[in-house]
Amino acid sequence: MMEQEISRVQVVLDETWLEMGQLCRMAGVTELWVCQRMEDGLLAPTVREPTEPPRFNADDLRRVRRMASLERDFDAVPELASLVAELEQEIAVLREKLRRLGG
Repeated sequence: MMEQEISRVQVVLDETWLEMGQLCRMAGVTELWVCQRMEDGLLAPTVREPTEPPRFNADDLRRVRRMASLERDFDAVPELASLVAELEQEIAVLREKLRRLGG
């Protein structure tokens, strides 16, 4: 029962779009921090129409939180924090695939 509830919450979060201000509040970073990483190609909003402001999803939020944590806690440069966050996300996806296969 608990796993079903967690799955429902995850689906709701994955279907929710955040605006820049919401992302910054939830991740504890500034808009300048996000914009700098976007300009450097380290963070790309999932949906970005040329005429609309950027919107972010749950994966973007997790990535921003992890990058900010790595930069703060380990004094990592943004490029390294981005790489580590990306690799951790890929590992999580592979683990989930393995779990589904019964491994």
